[in-house]
Amino acid sequence: MKTRIVWLEDMTYVAQSPSGHAVVLDGPPELGGRNLGPRPMEMLLMGMGGCTAIDVVNILRKARQDLRGCEVEIQAERADSDPKVFTAIQVHFVLTGHQLSAKHVERAIHLSAEKYCSASIMLGQTANITHTFDLREV
Repeated sequence: MKTRIVWLEDMTYVAQSPSGHAVVLDGPPELGGRNLGPRPMEMLLMGMGGCTAIDVVNILRKARQDLRGCEVEIQAERADSDPKVFTAIQVHFVLTGHQLSAKHVERAIHLSAEKYCSASIMLGQTANITHTFDLREV
């Protein structure tokens, strides 16, 4: 896997993914950023959320659950001093569907967290990651 990050100006960069997609990154205002894109650490959390969402949806589909929607809300805490790694991450799933099985959902989240989601497993080296979920009937 190979990516490319190009400095544009101030603290603004364009990152290009190996699959050919681009995203603008920007630093915080105190470093000269202008809020033109997410901060790199925000992208880490967004990547983790996307990674685990893909896993959970895929696992629930294979389990023939009637899933209609999936939202992942993530709240994280960082260390006070450099390097300001994530120290705690709370992952909350809001899953919408018809007669979703809590047992299947718990299994899907566990498999993502412990086996499939590379981003979660890497971030789990410095952060205590916890998971919760709500089921909503349609």
